[in-house]
Amino acid sequence: MLFNSYSFFVFFPIVVVVYFLLPKRVSYLWLLTASYYFYMGWNAKYALLLLLSTAITYISGIVIQWLNDNRPEKIEAKKWVVVGCIVANLAILFFFKYFNFTIESINAVLDHTSLPTVNTSLDVLLPVGISFYTFQALGYTVDVYRREIEAEKNFFRYALFVSFFPQLVAGPIERSKNLLNQLRNPKSYHYGRMCDGLLLMIWGYFLKLVIADRIAIFVDNVYANVDIYDGRYLLLASVLFAFQIYCDFAGYSTIAIGAAEVMGFELMENFNSPYLSQSVAEFWRRWHISLSSWFKDYLYIPLGGNRKGKIRKYINIMIVFLVSGLWHGANWSYVVWGGLNGVYQVIGAIFTPLRNKIKENLHLKKNFLPLMIVYMFVTFILVDLTWIFFRADTIQHAFDIIESIFHMNDPVLLANGALKCDFKFKYYNKMDYYYCRNSGDFDFWNLGKWIFRNKFYIFSVLRQRDYRGIAISTNRKKKLIISI
Repeated sequence: MLFNSYSFFVFFPIVVVVYFLLPKRVSYLWLLTASYYFYMGWNAKYALLLLLSTAITYISGIVIQWLNDNRPEKIEAKKWVVVGCIVANLAILFFFKYFNFTIESINAVLDHTSLPTVNTSLDVLLPVGISFYTFQALGYTVDVYRREIEAEKNFFRYALFVSFFPQLVAGPIERSKNLLNQLRNPKSYHYGRMCDGLLLMIWGYFLKLVIADRIAIFVDNVYANVDIYDGRYLLLASVLFAFQIYCDFAGYSTIAIGAAEVMGFELMENFNSPYLSQSVAEFWRRWHISLSSWFKDYLYIPLGGNRKGKIRKYINIMIVFLVSGLWHGANWSYVVWGGLNGVYQVIGAIFTPLRNKIKENLHLKKNFLPLMIVYMFVTFILVDLTWIFFRADTIQHAFDIIESIFHMNDPVLLANGALKCDFKFKYYNKMDYYYCRNSGDFDFWNLGKWIFRNKFYIFSVLRQRDYRGIAISTNRKKKLIISI
């Protein structure tokens, strides 16, 4: 079931009403039932995988907690339980998400040798949300091992933690210390909180449906026809894709956070004005925060973090970003995307002392606006270059796009109005937005005028702090208060 489906608009009000009518001691069972129904709306059979991952991590948590309480000296035993839990869950993830990718990669190597290729392949659908709920469940197991929380003894409450429907399929990836405690202590109905949650959902739908989906019309058309469009269109499509993926993902996360808030649950922040970052390192502290912090806490720090020297730190950064790329998709283009972000961070860390020394010698303050703008612009260009690999179908496809961009015949045409197209404006919920029909050309002069007319909404998206890009609240007179 998708947030932007008709079935969800029927499902969600029913879930909320029944949830608040039921006694608190059993209301979580209703949410658990609703969450599994939500997931089964996509494929009922794969709910068994969700249940299996839940069972494995639940049992592991119980065993580790027993060892913590009764055999604290059995450190090796606890480690083996954690390793077994991680291996079992990652094996399920590998089978469904990476098996065919691995076979194809092996065959690509064997094609350059005299050895026969592997003909085995699996015809299975990728379970929706499997990467998200697997990481959330594994994080819980590690938290119990580290004694940061006690194991949840109620299996059904723990199952709800893993399957909580607002953030089940696209995050945020919640931490047990946050969500489990809220599930143990549910909140009563509160009119103001419900209004705030609904308004957040509306804002998320605006980001997703009005901005991201409209941009996708142009981006998809251009990227699917690289041989037809020249570098000017590919450049524009690449820039627009940066905002498409942001509004798409941030919009979906916003809907999830709003839906949870309607029911009294506070999910973690996931985006914090990432395109206003002044370095790639800062970008990753603002982008998909729940995933970035997960990799930091459960991969980067266990690898040694920055505690074992600079070289080891740089290696750890590269490992994290390569794994992050693979987590996003079973394609080498995602690995390249992750690797580029890792290289940016390593280079940035190496040259940070030099950059600070130059600023000190030039007597430039940290909040010197022209310098901040330059940093933001350069960071956006670097990040947007990596998005090409993220969006492209293959690595070669990405290089073809980059080559076309750097071989534009007349880049001045981007700004002189020579590119023409059908440009339409619509009225939507008192907000103008545009879309371009697949006629091929863009009138950049009209685009500039549209941006100027709608600078308030664009600015609110750019400086969006997670789902609260526009601070929205209600007062007792039920008037909307919107502030930037």
